[in-house]
Amino acid sequence: MNNNEENFSIKLKEKKNQLLEILDQFKNLELLVIGDLTLDEFLTGEVERLSREAPVLILRHEETRQIPGGGANAVYNLAKLGAKIKVAGYVGDDIQGEVLIKIFQEVGIDTTGIIKDNQRPTVTKTRIAGHARQSVTQQIVRVDRKSDNLPTIGLQNQLADYINTQVSQVNGVVCSDYGDGVFTKPIINASLSHPLVIVDSQKDLERFNQATLFTPNLPEAELAVGYAINDQKTLIRAGKDLLTQTKAKYILITRGEEGMSLFTRKSDNFEIDHIPAFNRTNVFDVTGAGDTVVSALSLALCAGATPWEAAVLGNLAASIVVRVFGTATTTIEEMKEALSVYLEEN
Repeated sequence: MNNNEENFSIKLKEKKNQLLEILDQFKNLELLVIGDLTLDEFLTGEVERLSREAPVLILRHEETRQIPGGGANAVYNLAKLGAKIKVAGYVGDDIQGEVLIKIFQEVGIDTTGIIKDNQRPTVTKTRIAGHARQSVTQQIVRVDRKSDNLPTIGLQNQLADYINTQVSQVNGVVCSDYGDGVFTKPIINASLSHPLVIVDSQKDLERFNQATLFTPNLPEAELAVGYAINDQKTLIRAGKDLLTQTKAKYILITRGEEGMSLFTRKSDNFEIDHIPAFNRTNVFDVTGAGDTVVSALSLALCAGATPWEAAVLGNLAASIVVRVFGTATTTIEEMKEALSVYLEEN
C-alpha cells in the first residue's frame, strides 16, 4: 500500500459513519434524469449447424434478455439505489420503447417525461451470442437500431417544457449524454436551470457550461482537452483545463484501476484529491460502471455529501458492478457491506 492509499484508508475510517448516514439518505431523495434511453438486448443460443443458404451459423434460440442501457442504465441504477426517479427522454413508437417503459415502471420510476417519437426508433443494441455444447458462450455480432436524425423542434420543446416543470421539484438533475440526440439546446438550457446538475457526457462538454460537476473518463477527458493524459503532470493540467473550459465547480476524472481524481475550483486556483480504486483484481466487465459512478455520486451530492465523500461512494458502487458480467446495478446494502469489507482488509 503506497502513501496515498494509506492516507485514504485512514480518512475513510474516520468518515465511515458519515458515509453510512449519507447512504441512508438516498431513499429520501428525488432526482430528474435526462438521457439518451437505450435498450440492451442479449440473444443467446446453441449452434446447431452451418446454414445451406449461406456460410453462417444457425443458432437454436435459448434466451433473450432485455435491460436498460446508455442513459437508461443511469436511470435504472438510481432507482435501484432507492431514490425516487423521474426520467426525461425519447423512445420510438415501437416494442422496444414499450419494453423500456415497462422495465422502468416495474421499479417505480416516473415515466411521464418519456416522449414517444414516431419518426425515430428506440435506440436498441442487440448482441447475438452462441455456443457449442459444453463450450463458452461468445458474442457473434451486434445489431444496432438508431437514427442519426434529431427529434423535431416540436418534440424538443415538449421535452424542454416537461423539464422546466420538474426542476423545482427535485433535489438534483443528472444529464446522461450518449450522443443519440436528446441534448439539443432547448433541453440543455432547461436542464441547467437547476442549481445542482451532474453531467456525464462523452464529448463537447462545453455545451453544458456551468453545470455543477462533470464525470469524464480518461479517454473523454483527453478528447476534451486535446492531448494525452499519461502522467501526473498532464493529469493535473487536464483537470485545470477542464475546470476552465466547462466553468464547473468540480471535475471528476475516472481512471479505471487507477481510481479517480477530483478537481475542485477555488477562487484563484484548484484543489485535487486522488481516490484509489476499491477493487483492482476482481474486475470482469466494466460495462455500465460509469453510469453506476454517476448514480451513487449524484445521490450523495443531493444528500449533502462533500464532493470527496460523493466521489468515494461513486467509486465504491463501481467496484461492485465491475465484478459482474454485463450491465449491472448495486444496492445500498451491497455498498455498506463492500465498505465494511474494504475497511477490515485495509
